[in-house]
Amino acid sequence: MPITQTAYAKINLALHVRKVREDGYHELETLFAFVDAGDVLTAALAAEDSLNVVGEFSVLLAPSPPSLVGGGDNLVAKALTSLPRSQGLAIMLEKNLPVAAGLGGGSADAGAVFRMVEALYGLPDDWPARAATLGADVPACVLSRTHIGLGTGTEQREVKDDLAGTPVLLVNPRVPLSTGPVFKAWDGLDRGALPEGPASRIASEGRNDLEAPAISLCPVIAEVLAALQATKPWLARMSGSGATCFALYETIAARDAAAGAMPATWWTMAGRLR
Repeated sequence: MPITQTAYAKINLALHVRKVREDGYHELETLFAFVDAGDVLTAALAAEDSLNVVGEFSVLLAPSPPSLVGGGDNLVAKALTSLPRSQGLAIMLEKNLPVAAGLGGGSADAGAVFRMVEALYGLPDDWPARAATLGADVPACVLSRTHIGLGTGTEQREVKDDLAGTPVLLVNPRVPLSTGPVFKAWDGLDRGALPEGPASRIASEGRNDLEAPAISLCPVIAEVLAALQATKPWLARMSGSGATCFALYETIAARDAAAGAMPATWWTMAGRLR
């Protein structure tokens, strides 16, 4: 029987960049949260691993039609090859999230693969290390729950989650933005640590230190934020390294009204925080 998992869209309710580490990576403090919508993966047991990508953003992620999984760059393929199993998995990936968008799309897909393998076979004890080799956000995306990420984002710390169920709107101007150039454009100033307290306080008093450098590279992000702020949300901010922005609302009606106010040319996704 096929097994289905949602690759929940990742957002950074706050993202503080503290310093550049000796290994060249940036020391981060972030509040991860996940939306109850995203890509959808369906898998069936098979003789060999294979992957078929469909959906609005599938053209950006070969292979399609189905192909055998080898050493490709797709994170679903990499996740499959990183986990021990007695049988192959034929996976269909419905790509609903834009690519290079600050939503952890590829990482979320990999996280969904880990949860699929966990349901079928269990995960090895060292799964966090295996996930981290695929990307800094992948361990967080395996968990797909609100928590604090430290280090490069791979270290998890629990937080009181008082935002579960909050209506959220995601908006992307359909402009891809790679992470590397955004970090390179960061001014290097340490503006301080995450606030203490529950998720709502960290989100409201926190910030995204990559917002300014992302806007310098992709000015339309400022337009998206302004459009969201005009709908009077509880909070509006850019996620990750952009270009997707999010807004949190008190009610579903307010969220849906805001979605209707966005330009038709922009990508939107409505949901709730998990």
